[in-house]
Amino acid sequence: MSDLHTNLIFPSNLENVAQVESFVDAVVSHYQLDSGVHGNMLVSLTEAVTNAVRHGNQGDCNKHVSISLRRQKDALSIRVSDEGPGFNPDVIPDPTTCSERIEQCGGRGLFRMRHLSDECRFMRGGSVVEMRFRLGCKAEL
Repeated sequence: MSDLHTNLIFPSNLENVAQVESFVDAVVSHYQLDSGVHGNMLVSLTEAVTNAVRHGNQGDCNKHVSISLRRQKDALSIRVSDEGPGFNPDVIPDPTTCSERIEQCGGRGLFRMRHLSDECRFMRGGSVVEMRFRLGCKAEL
């Protein structure tokens, strides 16, 4: 995959979240993924990067967010890392079952990431999220 940038690093500024779209577009084009995977990947990755900037790095432009892509046999693995202290994702309530949060703005990023990716896991104390997206039959081998 030498013709595809598989790593992105940028300062924690919400304006940089816009880079996610061109990154996802390049991945989708390279692997000839369908529009469903495109949408799921775009929303999941945008949520992860936004959380890394806002919550992980607390908007500190001296800290960076990185995105890395790794091809696996049957999936693409995308990691988003920040320089923050991390968090425990297990204590974040499910917004669909927590009645006092159902009408709040925000608080749905982890829910979206978990439900739109084929697998979502947190590492390094919550400062890294890895999402996997299975490759369909259209992907190149």
